[in-house]
Amino acid sequence: MLNFKIIHKIIGTLLFIEAGMMTICLGLSAYLGEDDSLAFVVSVILTILGGIIFKYAGRNGENSLGRREAYLLVTLTWIIFSFFGALPFLISGYICDFTNAYFETISGFTTTGCSILDDVEVLPHGLLFWRTMTQWIGGLGIVFFTIAIIPSLVGGNVKVFSAEATGPIRAKMHPRLSTTAKWIWSIYFLLTISCAGCYYIAGMGLFDCLNYAMTTTATGGFSTHNASTGYFHNPYIDYTAIAFMFLSGTSFTLLYTTLFKGRFRQFFRNSEFRLYLTTVLIATMAIVFFLIRDNNYEFFDAVRFGLFQVTSFITTTGIFNDDAAKWHHITWVILSICMFLGACSGSTSGGFKSIRAMMVINILRNEMRRILHPRAVLPVRVNDNTIPYSYQVTLLAFLAAYMTLCLFTYFCMILMGVDSTNSITIALSCAGNVGPTLGLEIGPTMSWGILPAAVKWLLSALMLMGRLEIFTVVVLFTRAFWKEN
Repeated sequence: MLNFKIIHKIIGTLLFIEAGMMTICLGLSAYLGEDDSLAFVVSVILTILGGIIFKYAGRNGENSLGRREAYLLVTLTWIIFSFFGALPFLISGYICDFTNAYFETISGFTTTGCSILDDVEVLPHGLLFWRTMTQWIGGLGIVFFTIAIIPSLVGGNVKVFSAEATGPIRAKMHPRLSTTAKWIWSIYFLLTISCAGCYYIAGMGLFDCLNYAMTTTATGGFSTHNASTGYFHNPYIDYTAIAFMFLSGTSFTLLYTTLFKGRFRQFFRNSEFRLYLTTVLIATMAIVFFLIRDNNYEFFDAVRFGLFQVTSFITTTGIFNDDAAKWHHITWVILSICMFLGACSGSTSGGFKSIRAMMVINILRNEMRRILHPRAVLPVRVNDNTIPYSYQVTLLAFLAAYMTLCLFTYFCMILMGVDSTNSITIALSCAGNVGPTLGLEIGPTMSWGILPAAVKWLLSALMLMGRLEIFTVVVLFTRAFWKEN
């Protein structure tokens, strides 16, 4: 039987943490004397009450967290966090509809970055910073954040880490999971501070550099300006964003071994990183060619805009410095491939992940060889490590589930009146937690507010499944999950 008491207990504590996050935004709002202060006061009170109710429901619960409890805990945490996280938008009146407020919030926590807001610049600073905080906490995972600061809450449970981490292989940097979480969050914090400093030196104001740094390293994409980084028209800001988006799309385990262990050779020996880097370079060169040929861009402008968009799409960040919807349609195909592929596992990025693409390529190559040599033993290797057959089966199942979800969403959206181009790019965008799309009605610079309410709920579910890598959520709907044995 599922241990619901421990789930209630942990969610209650997590809601206290969310109330603390809201209090930071309340302090900012009160300091600036803006009109969202009351909304944050009410939201903090309601969130604390929610935490108390969950803690009371979980009183005297055994600190025993099995695999099923871990999957249910992680899924419920993201859903409930988004529910309470939507309150500041709703109570303040800046988003009047609960569907839109929930969509905006879960888009933040999953770091998808799609927004229903037509004009983000009308939001007060407190709400803008709350949008940013949802992405920064969601970048590495809500429960994973808890493991770092309160390891005793889940007992450093590796099952929770497996349910929330990204990629097919969950690498640990230390025998104790809580220590691993602290090291990863230290790298994440260091990247964020470094990014904010570089943005500030490049010419951003203090508030902007903090917000853009947090959403850049979270590969989320929420901005404080409607034109995203294009608002600044500053090449130095663009190249800073490119550098930190790229680093945030790199495996944090690889960054750890490079920065703290001094193993610099491993950085370029890592096959997943090499595929990631190669994809960025080839896609950028192709887009630069078409921008110069078809859009009459100058060479250096083509390189800056092309590299920026490729990095933004492959890391699933979603910020923009130009409107890619106005580019040649072949560039849409290139960016869609980047959107699907994603960056490295163990990073803050979404998508299919480069390591899975490598495994699929190796499996296909082995099958071609097996046709000629039926009895040959052909292992799948990544970074000189042999991938077990069970991992290969899981990989192909994940690919099938990923494509099935995208196609299901695509057909549902068409039935609800959304055009074909927007439907497929929106489905890929939400499943990969990318944010921008490449349609004409909902392009990379446009809001998603025109979508029907039913579509927004469908996409909210897809964003959650994309962030938790599908099986964590889908397994809850199987009969076997709810059986006692």
